[in-house]
Parts: sequence; C-alpha cells; structure tokens
Amino acid sequence: MPDVKSDIEIARGAAKKPIAEIGARLGIPPEHLLPYGHDKAKVSADFIASLADRPDGRLILVTAISPTPAGEGKTTTTVGLADGLNRIGRTSAVCIREASLGPNFGMKGGAAGGGYAQVVPMEDINLHFTGDFHAITAAHNLLAALIDNHIYWGNALGIDTRRVVWRRVMDMNDRALRGIVASLGGPANGFPRETGFDITVASEVMAILCLANDLQDLERRLGDIVVAYRGDKSPVHARDLKADGPMAVLLREAMQPNLVQTLENNPAFVHGGPFANIAHGCNSVIATRTALKLADYVVTEAGFGADLGAEKFFDIKCRKAGLKPAAAVIVATVRALKMNGGLGKDELGVENVEALRQGCANLGRHIENVRQFGVPAVVAINHFHSDTAAEIETVKDFVASLGEEAILCRHWAEGSAGIEDLAHKVVALAESGASQFAPLYPDDMGLLDKMNIIVRRIYRGSEAVAGPGVRAQLEAWERAGHGHLPVCMAKTQYSFSADPSLRGAPTGHAVPVREVRLSAGAGFVVAICGDIVTMPGLPRSPAAERIFLNPEGRIEGLF
Repeated sequence: MPDVKSDIEIARGAAKKPIAEIGARLGIPPEHLLPYGHDKAKVSADFIASLADRPDGRLILVTAISPTPAGEGKTTTTVGLADGLNRIGRTSAVCIREASLGPNFGMKGGAAGGGYAQVVPMEDINLHFTGDFHAITAAHNLLAALIDNHIYWGNALGIDTRRVVWRRVMDMNDRALRGIVASLGGPANGFPRETGFDITVASEVMAILCLANDLQDLERRLGDIVVAYRGDKSPVHARDLKADGPMAVLLREAMQPNLVQTLENNPAFVHGGPFANIAHGCNSVIATRTALKLADYVVTEAGFGADLGAEKFFDIKCRKAGLKPAAAVIVATVRALKMNGGLGKDELGVENVEALRQGCANLGRHIENVRQFGVPAVVAINHFHSDTAAEIETVKDFVASLGEEAILCRHWAEGSAGIEDLAHKVVALAESGASQFAPLYPDDMGLLDKMNIIVRRIYRGSEAVAGPGVRAQLEAWERAGHGHLPVCMAKTQYSFSADPSLRGAPTGHAVPVREVRLSAGAGFVVAICGDIVTMPGLPRSPAAERIFLNPEGRIEGLF
C-alpha cells in the first residue's frame, strides 16, 4: 500500500477560502457573519429569522451499522456526500456535530471526517472551536452553583438536599468525578451532599441548545429544567432560582450556528454535539433549519448506529422540530461487518467471505429499522484498500436480497469524485417522493411502553426491564404531565443489546433500565440502560499521551 497522508496532513494542505466567500455561496451577507479568524464564523440570529418564509430544501440523513473498532466512516461519508451532491450540480450543505474534548483525548477521536472528505479547519473544530462547549459547560455549572448557593442562604424554596438531581459537567473523560461528595470543610462551605459530574455532551443544556428554535425558546426551555425536589416531591425548576436569564446570556453566541467549509470549499454547519449513546446525538435544530432554507440538499448525520442515532434523530429531533427527511444513507464497511461476524481486529486484512456474510445480519437489521420510519434508504459501502472484489460483491448481493441497493464509495481517497454514484442515487430517492416519514410511537403512549416499543422493534429484544423504583418514577412523571415526552435510550453503541460484547444481530434479550432522568427543558426522558455511564473514563492508553506540539508549534498526534 502506498504511503498516504494522515487526516491532519490533508487538512493542513487544504486550499481554504475566506469564510465570507463560503457564506456568499449560500447568500449570507458578510455583515451577518460573526468571524472567528478567516475560516470560521457564526451566522447571526437576525439573518436566520429573516429566512422563515423560504421553502425548505431536502434533508438527507446519514446513519450507520453498529460501530466497531474497525471504523465505519459515517462522518466522512456525510461530508463526502455533501461534496458529491455539489459536484453533480445540486446546491448542498453539510450539518454535523461539534467534537467533544473527551473522546479526542480518549479513544473515539474527532468529528470532522477524514481523508479527502473533511471539514476544515480540522484542528480548531476538534479542539476549542468557537467556544460553544465551554459556554454550555459554564451555563450548566452556573445553575449548579445557584442551587447550592440558594441552599446555603436559607433554602427558601424548601429544596430537599437528598433530592438535588442537577449534577455538574466538564468536557473531559474523568471517571474519578462520576460520584463525589461536595461542600466538605465545615459550615462556611455549605451543606455536604452526594453529587457527581457528567460529560458536557450529556448535559441537558447541550440538548436544549440543540433543540431550541431561537433565544426565546432557549430561555423558556432553560427555565423548565427540573433541578431538585422538595420534601413533598414537588419539583424545583431553574426559573425558581432565577437561573434561566443568566444561563441564556452565557449561551447567546453559542446559540448561533457555526459556518466552516469542506476540503472542496462547500458550506458546512458544525453546531452542537450531544452524544448518541447517552444523549440524542444530533446537531442543532437551528443549524439544520438554517441550512434547509439556504441549500437544495442538506446532509446531516446521527451518532453511532441506526439503532441509537437514527432512532433518536427520527423520534426526538424530527418529532420536536417538525423535520421530514427525504432519504437515508446507511454506512457500512467490509471490515466492520466482518467484526460483527465474529472476527478480531487483527484478522480483518484477510479475505473472509463467510464471516462477512455472518456480519451482514447487522446491516440487514439497520436497513429494516430505517424502513420502519418510512424513509427510503441506500447503503454506502465505505471503501478500504483491503476490501476484495468478492467481499464487496457479497455485501451488494446481500443488500439486493433485501430489495435495496449498496453503492461502493471511495470519497476518503478521491473526495467528491469517489461518491458521485451515491449522490445520484440519493437525488433519485429524495426526488421520488417516496418518503412517508413517521415516528415510531405516538406522543400519548406511556413512557415505559415507549421504551418497550424501541426495545422490541429496534433492538429486537424482549422487553425493557425496569425495577419498582424506576416504574414509580415514570408513573409520577406521567401524573405530572410529562407522559407525552419521547424517550432517549442511553445504551451501549456496540450492540443491539445492553451487552457491548454481543455483536451481530441478537434477538430476545432484555434491556435493563437501571435509572431514568427527566430532561423537562430538552423535552425527553432519558433511560439509562445496562452499564452505560454519563461520564466516560479514559482508556488504558489514551490518545492524549500521543498528542503534542512539534518544534514548529504545530499539533501532532491529532489523527
């Protein structure tokens, strides 16, 4: 195999255009761009409001099979498809999430694509970018500080300190902070209580920013956050602490979508970043809606496999925002399918058609699941140099047996030229009018029933197993008027089950729901399943150990 440049080397060699030129391609006047340097900018709220009466373009979702250490290239395909659509004459923009520092310095990596299908400036996007995550972290922790401060100064709201449910956050993997005791050190420091930290991308503030329509809606949702309960179990909201106003102030600029560009100088909105295994996994509604007003086609992604990301995109984001996707792309690789067929990572470089056939069951499950939402789909085979002709044909034949089409894509190595076939297929699907999108369950279904629908129809399990405490909490929320909310399943991304080692397409498994959390401001109920945690830890050998500045002051080790 010839030497290939790393993602960061390719990104550094990009012929970037000034961000005002990228904005001009979408009709954004320069006075409505708030520049962060020469190559990134925020789009003003006033300009976004002026677009309200424009018709929408077509929305394309990119999702994937269950992830493995072999990689699927979902973000790379999302970016490549947007470039490909522009290449064949369709005005297209890409909408993806911002990257969390936690996985950048941990194990998963960044979120800017790869090869010759990336968004740039890659280093900025994967690190501090425009400061949105820092603003979200600050707003979240301001609320936490106001809670403890209120208790310290007399607790006029009657907060039961045993029932404070608002934790703190930071944008880093740190298992030591999952459970802590705060306010130690005597009376001057407050009243000691148990609490803990989540990672910023699991914060309800992150979800709120990504689902809010505008600043007014943002402030209303922030006020709706339930932070604690009184002794009589009545809720205390953020607005009771007068926290909604200052939190909105901290988030004013973060609420504006970020505009950057692909390697081929096509527009890209990178905004918001909730995880898909522990949150709803989609970029912001405001970025998606803005792009739909400005482009014929908008290509967006949902996190991890279709059982997590796509389900939440359809059942939470599209339901809440009134979005109607025109088509979906399911990304798969030969390598990842062979891992789902039972092979280890060190065995993937050798042709193994039988293991591939076994692993195709995972792809088939995801195809069936997307169909349940009434959205037409095509499979993108993200090409790796080790793929053999027999393996590629095996995947194509399998997908054809399900009545769908699989298209080989070489965008990682060739950019838009390597994904033209997929772009033409997506246009054909989207313009056929075949999409009959509908969420999986109605609003008026009970909360536990919604979880069971997802477990049975998406995961192919037997039931969502909830203990008496969880059931009682769900029933209490229903009595309080929250029963209409969708559910956000926080579950391992590696399996349809709650067991990350159970790959392929298992059936009949129970999914244990050990805890539920009410995100009243975001507008959903989180079900924490199995051993999933909302504050990840670093691996034995974290990526941080290999990231440094070289003598020229440039970053090394970042992909």
